[in-house]
Amino acid sequence: MRKINISTITIVASTVSYSTNARGKSNKETFNGIKGMIVFGSFGLQLLFQAAKQFITKSKPEKDPQKEKWMIGVMTFVTMVQFMLAFYCRRFENKIVRAYAEHHSSNVKTNLISLAAAVLAIRYYWWIDPTGAIIILLYTMNKWKKTFFENLSALIGRTAPPEFLAKLTYLILNHHKDIKHIDTVKAYTHGSDHYIVEVDIVLPQDMVLRETHDIGETLQVKLEQLPEVERAFVHIDYEYTHKLEHKTTV
Repeated sequence: MRKINISTITIVASTVSYSTNARGKSNKETFNGIKGMIVFGSFGLQLLFQAAKQFITKSKPEKDPQKEKWMIGVMTFVTMVQFMLAFYCRRFENKIVRAYAEHHSSNVKTNLISLAAAVLAIRYYWWIDPTGAIIILLYTMNKWKKTFFENLSALIGRTAPPEFLAKLTYLILNHHKDIKHIDTVKAYTHGSDHYIVEVDIVLPQDMVLRETHDIGETLQVKLEQLPEVERAFVHIDYEYTHKLEHKTTV
């Protein structure tokens, strides 16, 4: 079509969503996700203006049977591939792979709508094309609005739920018989689905350095083996009545 190509909208949307759905261990991916959604939002607004312009000018799509066949063939092939990928990805329990499955399923829906709108606009009524474009854009932008705020919230940072902190406390207390007290247990994240864990434990004052080091190191390794933990820091002290060791405000 001459003014708005709904197929292009869907393909560009899927390209952006690949970089935003799967968030990993680094806040770099969260930054990339936010940037991708800002770019897509700007692109979507431009296409909305273009659709409105097409309504005003009543611009009709070009009727070329050869191009129409190519468009139907390409869109049908892409939709079939994404349907198979969605079916394949749903077999896995991994959160990232599941995100790709959701992404492919969403693209199957938008591809079908875009293909139907394009064919109907060529054969029957010109206004079906910009209407379909607006429907797809509003649907996609509303979907990514939630993802945008999730990424923004992750970038600001959040603490772990009480259930996870209780789990950490239990593991620490039962790690070694010489752990006399737990001074601090913290777990938080910035731009990731995995937590940074900070632990302060109390060991006997007369324990030799080699033993305290081994207890702290094995505890660090044990905590980092948890699937929710990205990195663990273990601080060892011989008492817990001291003042705070770090600034509470910056």
